[in-house]
Amino acid sequence: MNKFMEQAKSIKDEIVGYRRTIHQNPEVGAELPKTKAYVIEKLKEFGYDPKEICESGIVATIEGNKPGKTFLLRADMDALPMAEATECDFKANNGCMHSCGHDMHTAMLLGAAKLLKENQDEIEGTVKLVFQPDEEGFTGAKKMLEAGVLNNPKVDAAMAMHVHSGTPSNVVLCGLGTSIAGCNRFRIVVKGLGCHGAMPELGVDPINIAAHIYISLQEIISREISATKPAVVTIGKFVGGEAPNIIPNEVIMEGTIRSLDKEVGEFIFNRMKEIVESTAKMFRGEAELIELSSVPPLANDTDLAKEVTSYIKDLLGEKSVCLFEGGGMGSEDFASYSYEVPSVYLMLGAGTKQENSLYGEPMHNEKVVFNEDILVTGAAMHTYCAIMWLKNNK
Repeated sequence: MNKFMEQAKSIKDEIVGYRRTIHQNPEVGAELPKTKAYVIEKLKEFGYDPKEICESGIVATIEGNKPGKTFLLRADMDALPMAEATECDFKANNGCMHSCGHDMHTAMLLGAAKLLKENQDEIEGTVKLVFQPDEEGFTGAKKMLEAGVLNNPKVDAAMAMHVHSGTPSNVVLCGLGTSIAGCNRFRIVVKGLGCHGAMPELGVDPINIAAHIYISLQEIISREISATKPAVVTIGKFVGGEAPNIIPNEVIMEGTIRSLDKEVGEFIFNRMKEIVESTAKMFRGEAELIELSSVPPLANDTDLAKEVTSYIKDLLGEKSVCLFEGGGMGSEDFASYSYEVPSVYLMLGAGTKQENSLYGEPMHNEKVVFNEDILVTGAAMHTYCAIMWLKNNK
């Protein structure tokens, strides 16, 4: 067995402990006080000098004896605003949940931080460890980049990893080229004129306007985008009114645009603006389309992807890696790094129903459970890939 896997297995209980502590204390968004404090405390314990470069954005570096390039490893730390419904002993009870596995990612990178210290004499250059807030809101990566995460020392290549529920444990998926969709999060504010439900002619009904907008937006996908270009418009929030017999003044809708082509995403947003404004005007109201945040499609550097997955095969075996072209419609703000430096984004299988009936629920599900055995794999992957890349790219 590869020595890095052996070393990772020897600290499995510690890595599981990091994960469970973070899992029990989920925090959402850009401010993660408990998670940040815990990660900083652990890094200091291992002998690092972590720096907070922006709110809840942590960077720590480790250098070997020989000079060389800089390889960045990134983990996200934020959770989702949803109540957990698993039966885990360490479930969260604060109304938030690590249902996307960011607790797993943070624990794996903390495990790698410890392993890198053990193998510091093998590092030929610098490894930069990055712990990032607000991946879910798509503001975290941009704030880290603005704060200079790729400088001091200058980063030459970057890697991130995400657990993947429903894929067999320890199987690694890696896309070649653009493999994850870009996303625009938006809000539509529809303004009408409230009145008594018995006399709609005295007001302007924003629910009626919003319903017409909702249906019209789907026509962009079905009639204005080529069937060969993947794109999705989803409205996940539609809020208006408080009483059954009162027409309200306002309706709020929120949703996402996803596409694998940046220009297609921009086209959809611009067409939405036209439809939103003109539909409201047609029914005597007003409406505004507001972009809340955005992330571009994620592009893996093909050469880097092939090189890094060759190291993963050393660790896990030839059949453990699945390289693919094309991509899914989920989004990930690590994409912003991929436009600045050669980057690779990997997905690590976290278990199927066949392995355990508790595994295999969709990501972002209130009952999703990840196989903790893969924490060892993730820690070893981060460590070995960073060390090997630096050795082979002097």
